Amino acid sequence: MARLYPFRALRYDPTRVNLTDVVTQPYDKITPAMQDAYYAASPHNLIRVILGKHLPADTDADNVYTRAASTLAEFRQEGILKEETEPALYIYSQTYTVPGTSEVRERRGFIALGQLHDYADKVVYRHEQTFPKHKSDRLALFKATRAYCEQIYMLYSDPESKVDHLLFDTEGQQKPAAMRAPDVEITDEYDVIHRLWKLADPDIIQKVLDAMSDKWLLIADGHHRYETSTTYMQERAAQLGIDPNANPVDVPIAPGKTLPQPAFPEQAMMMTFVNIDAPGITILPTHRVAFNLIGFHGREFATKAEQYFHVTEIHATPSGHYPGPDALLKQLNDTKGVAFIAATRDGDFLLSPKPEAIVPLLAGLPKRQQQLDVTQLHKVILEELLNLNEETVRTGGNIRYLREASEALQQVGSGNADVAFLLKPVTLDQMRDISLNLEVMPQKSTDFYPKLLSGLAMYTLD
Repeated sequence: MARLYPFRALRYDPTRVNLTDVVTQPYDKITPAMQDAYYAASPHNLIRVILGKHLPADTDADNVYTRAASTLAEFRQEGILKEETEPALYIYSQTYTVPGTSEVRERRGFIALGQLHDYADKVVYRHEQTFPKHKSDRLALFKATRAYCEQIYMLYSDPESKVDHLLFDTEGQQKPAAMRAPDVEITDEYDVIHRLWKLADPDIIQKVLDAMSDKWLLIADGHHRYETSTTYMQERAAQLGIDPNANPVDVPIAPGKTLPQPAFPEQAMMMTFVNIDAPGITILPTHRVAFNLIGFHGREFATKAEQYFHVTEIHATPSGHYPGPDALLKQLNDTKGVAFIAATRDGDFLLSPKPEAIVPLLAGLPKRQQQLDVTQLHKVILEELLNLNEETVRTGGNIRYLREASEALQQVGSGNADVAFLLKPVTLDQMRDISLNLEVMPQKSTDFYPKLLSGLAMYTLD
């Protein structure tokens, strides 16, 4: 099923740059303030490639995409970025504290090229909707640079941890068997420790590829980039007169040793693979704030919501203090079953569905979908109570998506939003069940934490 390939990565030369100053979070998690900070950190920061600044004087010949391509070319010409001399896999470990807790986890995986497939091939599965605007932006950038400077995050199932056993020594120090000390160790702005090891041993690489050959792949993060790359791959296959699913080519890498490579460069993209059955995976909720709602009043909304929900007002303490985000989230998570908190300037309300009332609004959706908090929020609250149609929500009209509950509440308090909806996270089992049954959740249903650092390894098509 899954076809994976080693690759000669383009990597920053650590003798020329401080790696901490040039790597970034994924493009879609970079705020304007973060963008400015990355620009200031180093003239060689990857931000200038993956998320450059639009300028008022931009033209067809000089714009954010052409500047990204020029910058990448300059970094290569100057030797700031160098291509490895041998194909490899890259073992990747992230050690982090789960937000809102003191629990420390380690998430392990490896970076390789993964062959692109239509969803209809049932090799790669998605779990949420995408935004057309984001896909057009990423396609324009990719066509200009012809490079993958960021990985997408793929899950696979390996209950016996056969792949991890090939990559990690699990009997002692829990370090990769191929190399005891990491090639790279970086602590990011969220205090996540990222470690990377190059694995160039062709025998171990081939064993990993063989072990992955019967796996399905599930996109955790990177739906837009995956769909963009698949579209471009099909365009190139048609131009070249090649079957998009053409068999790989065996390439000699040493006397008597070969390793597979894609039939044509656009057939694969850079991915990080993580075992869904291993510990270390964390999913956070993505909260919603609604803004520019004509005539919205919090108490009127709460009264209207009683048709479909049990509504409990969350009162201030006797001293007059309203609960903060941590207290609201605790109350939400302590509530069994589907539940939301609606935070407005008129008060905060806990909503629990009345099953008999909401069922007609969910008719036509698969049972798995009907049981999701995020589906009920979209169908009953956003569409029915707030009259926001599905297309408006999908294109980002009237809705913002936020990781931090504190930021969602701040936007309401400052008047930049009318109401914030705090959600519980989707579970890993829910996501797997829905994906493998060829269903999709609403966009921004999951927030996998931590994010994969951009700039550790890159794959260029030219």
